[in-house]
Amino acid sequence: MKTVYSVGQVNRYVKNMFVQEFVLKKIYVKGEVSNCKYHPSGHIYFSLKDETGVLSCVMFAGHRRGLAFRMKDGDQVVAGGAVDVYERDGRYQLYAREITQEGSGVLYERFLALKSELEEMGMFAQEYKQPIPRFIKKLGVVTAPTGAAVQDIRNISLRRDPYLQIILYPALVQGEGAADSIVKGIQMLDRYGVDVIIAGRGGGSMEDLWAFNEEKVARAIFECRTPLISAVGHETDFTIADFVADLRAPTPSAAAELAVENRRKIMETAEGYRERLRRGMQARIDLYNLRLEQEKLRFQYLSPESRLREKRQMLLDYENAVRGAMEWKIRENRHRLGIFLERYKGLSPLGKLNQGYAFVSDQKGCAVKSVSQAGPGEMLDISVTDGVIEARITGSRKEKWNI
Repeated sequence: MKTVYSVGQVNRYVKNMFVQEFVLKKIYVKGEVSNCKYHPSGHIYFSLKDETGVLSCVMFAGHRRGLAFRMKDGDQVVAGGAVDVYERDGRYQLYAREITQEGSGVLYERFLALKSELEEMGMFAQEYKQPIPRFIKKLGVVTAPTGAAVQDIRNISLRRDPYLQIILYPALVQGEGAADSIVKGIQMLDRYGVDVIIAGRGGGSMEDLWAFNEEKVARAIFECRTPLISAVGHETDFTIADFVADLRAPTPSAAAELAVENRRKIMETAEGYRERLRRGMQARIDLYNLRLEQEKLRFQYLSPESRLREKRQMLLDYENAVRGAMEWKIRENRHRLGIFLERYKGLSPLGKLNQGYAFVSDQKGCAVKSVSQAGPGEMLDISVTDGVIEARITGSRKEKWNI
């Protein structure tokens, strides 16, 4: 019965074979660079080829410090790293940790050895780095008197601060005696008393930049009391001077921008702050004026004279209200009295008498309303309009009146 394996199992088995192979864990491969691509993430993908074949390679961003030059197609290099299988694609490739150009390998080994030695001595330690002052009056420059580097530093510095004093030490930056010239320039400018020193040059090969990898230059930078910015080569170029300096600039132009504050921008910023302050003060003054007017109105409202006038007016209003209420009450009661008088007139006995009626009462003054209240021979008083008639009862009869 045959055994069937999955693709992943086969790739994993092959990967384990590569992992167990000691030679492939650290190997150096020589070849010509092709299909070199710098990924935005920082990784570098490329191939090494010779007349017999092609090997896929990758250098991750974390190992970029092991690359002292910008690699391009056609370069003859020696890449050191480990060969392993990329399990997903089922292909093997070289994972490079360091890359040197063929022919400059000895220099690169010297570079790494000196870098390791100085790092162990603490010359790269952050606690020894001096801060770069923000506002400077004197800028010292150690570089070649001709070339793009000094012109870039001069143009950018004076554009950012026209009042800056630039002191140039014309040093050799390449070839025999370059390291001694750079050391002397740093020491002289340090004694002169400049605020910041820029030491650097334009780009080039490792051989061209080697003066800045000398130990004497590193020690001069470390012992310099003046804050020093290294500006050697292009952005991808690293030298020993970059690690020892108080600040590393990727290019001479960037060093000028880091060392010299933009005076024009500062003035514009200050003018902006001044305008904001003026507007803020005017707004605060307007606010206080408004509050003052409000307090004036409040004082006028709360002043004794104003309160007295107000109370006097209130008393007058109350007096008029009371007087009006009393007059209205009198008119109302007078009207009611007239109604009652008219009503009483209708109920008055005298009124009835004037209408031809009479009021009959017995001797005791009690009204006689029925024939049963008085008998024959009794005396009665009959009240009429102009007096009282005394009468004696001779007889009586009952009548039933239709009402």
